[in-house]
Amino acid sequence: MIQLEEVTKRYLTKKALQTVSLQFEPGHIVGLIGSNGSGKSTTLKLIAGLLRPTSGTVLVDGEVACRRICRKVAYLSELDAYYSFFTVKQTVDFYEQTFADFNREKAEEMLDFMKLDRTQKVRHLSKGNRGRLKIVVTLAREVPYILMDEPLSGLDPMVRSSIIKGLISFIDLEKQTVLITTHELQEIEPLLDTVVLIRNGVILDQKSVEEIRVSENLSLVDWMVEKYEQ
Repeated sequence: MIQLEEVTKRYLTKKALQTVSLQFEPGHIVGLIGSNGSGKSTTLKLIAGLLRPTSGTVLVDGEVACRRICRKVAYLSELDAYYSFFTVKQTVDFYEQTFADFNREKAEEMLDFMKLDRTQKVRHLSKGNRGRLKIVVTLAREVPYILMDEPLSGLDPMVRSSIIKGLISFIDLEKQTVLITTHELQEIEPLLDTVVLIRNGVILDQKSVEEIRVSENLSLVDWMVEKYEQ
């Protein structure tokens, strides 16, 4: 279980998160949604142990999140963080050597699914293919928590839907919880169980996607707009 308890994160004079309390139960795919600068990426970095809260506590399975929490958390950054002189295969090799939980067989299956050329250097990949490679090395880790910051960024709209449908087959929801930040709400809506809506570092709502569809008869986009206008 992931817990944020009264968490505030401040960058100099700006508050990225303001006294946020959240709890994420195991076995769900959760979308963190909101406008740019709302605090979505900061939330993931805190859970990944890459940032420390200014106040409050972030817990992963009862353990305070810090750099060592990477044993339990796989984090996909919105930024490219690979050795550009590596080939696709060498990048996968590197992750296999770095993380004991890395499943090489799963990675190879995803490389085929993503149609990535193993011999091509990372520097020569398109932005979309670099994005696919990030997804491969993240989901190949067999950890209980997967954090994905804008995983569809740079992907061709024509292939997003097929990749989203493929993602679900590479996630084991009996053992894994997935947190995703995204702007592509329409494409990713079918993948999500729960959404957390953030604005200016404040949680506006946390709700089941099914409840939004059935009880409120709204799409995620319409629900977000309605909440933002309140």
